[in-house]
Amino acid sequence: MTMADDFDPPIGIPQVIEPNIRRIVAPNPSPMTYKGTNTYLVGTRDIAVIDPGPADERHLTALLSCVTGRQRITQIIVTHSHLDHSPLAARLSEVTGAPVLAFGGPFAGRSPVMQHLADAGLSGGGEGIDLSFSPDICVSDGEVISGSDWALKVIHTPGHLGNHIALAHGDICFTGDHVMGWASSLVSPPDGDLTDFMASCARLKCHPWRRFLPGHGDRIEAPHDRLEWLISHRKAREAAILDYLADGPANVVKITHHVYHDTPAALIPAAQRNVIAHLIDLQGKFQVAFTGPLDVTTSFERTDRYHR
Repeated sequence: MTMADDFDPPIGIPQVIEPNIRRIVAPNPSPMTYKGTNTYLVGTRDIAVIDPGPADERHLTALLSCVTGRQRITQIIVTHSHLDHSPLAARLSEVTGAPVLAFGGPFAGRSPVMQHLADAGLSGGGEGIDLSFSPDICVSDGEVISGSDWALKVIHTPGHLGNHIALAHGDICFTGDHVMGWASSLVSPPDGDLTDFMASCARLKCHPWRRFLPGHGDRIEAPHDRLEWLISHRKAREAAILDYLADGPANVVKITHHVYHDTPAALIPAAQRNVIAHLIDLQGKFQVAFTGPLDVTTSFERTDRYHR
């Protein structure tokens, strides 16, 4: 689901978001990336680059042009290894000598449930995992990354991807794709895990944030309202799925057609992946069941005692 806004940033031109934070949007707009990937530069002397973005030399040139005088890029931090966030990291590191930091490679942080499904043959929906991504330094939950005038605390927020992290900068949080400024996040098993996603939302709610800076879309000025919306949105999807299954078993295609009836055709494949994520989460809560291989044609049925 997308939310209307007037976000129309200049592409490739840095904008000051906070006194020591700049945002520069990559030239990769699409139905899944909105206006493009937000890259953030943190610091006034030692510069941390958060989410360098896709492998695009134009974006590399734009990022390097932001570093002037005695400034230098000292850390390159990747919130997660999707192709619109991580590929430019290696090239930027090569040019600047700065190390690449992340939670781990493309399958780091994957839950045991999702690993079991992957081993059983469930594949992703083509969301663009950067399979070659390998950070120089793996960071852990709670670790602090710092420069001359800034500090970022790592918060492991699996859900959109197992290796996803958010970064706390005082009362500001860089949320990557866990909380976006224009739509709800895609959760596509086995790379994404809805159970983890909801737990990560609950964890972020425990902090007194002033502002979220997301991987796509504009800054979020009411972080807790946005989190409440995300949680309510997912619960509403869950309720709609269970309500539909109350009439009898159905597969992912039929459920998606019912639950995402107002979704543009181009986004239906992503909607189907979200439905699979919900069904796996509901199976873990013993509310639905299926037999055989898991794909869009698999039939699911409710297992709870009382239907509507």
